[in-house]
Amino acid sequence: MEMDGASSSGSSGAAQPSLFLSKRSRAFYRFTQQNLPACRPALTPTLVITVFLLVGITFLPFGIICFRAAESVDELVLRYDTECIPENYRGNKVAYIKDDSISKKCTLTVKLRNQMKAPIYVYYELDNYYQNHRRYVKSRSDRQLLHGLQYKDTSSCRPIESSNGLPVLPCGLIAWSLFNDTFTFDVKAGKLNVNRKNISWKSDRDHKFGNDVYPFNFQNDTLIGGGKLDPSIPLSEQEDLIVWMRVAALPNFRKLYGVIENDIDADEVITIQLSNNYNTYSFGGKKKLVLTTSNWLGGKNNFLGLSYIATGFCSILVAILFALIHVKFPRPHRDASYLHWNRKSSATSR
Repeated sequence: MEMDGASSSGSSGAAQPSLFLSKRSRAFYRFTQQNLPACRPALTPTLVITVFLLVGITFLPFGIICFRAAESVDELVLRYDTECIPENYRGNKVAYIKDDSISKKCTLTVKLRNQMKAPIYVYYELDNYYQNHRRYVKSRSDRQLLHGLQYKDTSSCRPIESSNGLPVLPCGLIAWSLFNDTFTFDVKAGKLNVNRKNISWKSDRDHKFGNDVYPFNFQNDTLIGGGKLDPSIPLSEQEDLIVWMRVAALPNFRKLYGVIENDIDADEVITIQLSNNYNTYSFGGKKKLVLTTSNWLGGKNNFLGLSYIATGFCSILVAILFALIHVKFPRPHRDASYLHWNRKSSATSR
């Protein structure tokens, strides 16, 4: 009898350890012992079909709205790297782009179909350009961009670390390959002003590029990569460089060049004066000029609308399929005999 009493008292003490714990400890104990209340909804066929229908009915019209909004954005894309080459250099484009004695000026005309309302964003687009290459991405020094020549350790900038025995600022392959094509636009009424201020992220200007850091010994070597920088302007105000230094994740990308703050009427003829300086011919790249507007959804991109439409359509299709299966093979609500382990046991007993 004494042994029974001891075991009984011992089991009751072990069964209630939370009585001697704090409130937080009791909650933690219940969590680790999986004693917390839980919600286990019964996914009946009717509930599942209803959920899929609601998802489809919600996503489908919203996708159509997004798709129509993206299609309403006016956009002009003009590839100019093939057009701006003299006839006698069409077979050897690399020789043309590397010969400094040949003028790189080019004039193109394009006629707008629809009216473009300000602000009109001017982008340059590069294809087959891998800014996400590991060596390219690492070839920079963020501390040098912020603190200037005070920061001496620029080993991460190799191979563009120094030139003629002096440090390069900004150093690295990204800055060295700065895009240097230029664009101007004229219409019948006169020249279109392209605002090139505030085209970069404010956080980059304020926190990543020093306002008292100036370019030094940049593009002074025998091999020139891209654009040059004004040594009298601090890096925080050289927004072309700031935009370029934010590397793209994909080999086809656009970067903002400027903003046209005037409306352009429909059927207007735009004369584009450009300098075809940047070498994309050595690696089979493409260069395009993009004029585009925006709306409440952003720029011209059909992916969001198409993804919503596809999701809504698939949800409605699955709901109809489940409804047909439920009508043809109805299952009584909460019938335990339909559970797979019960089916196995009943089949074994037979």
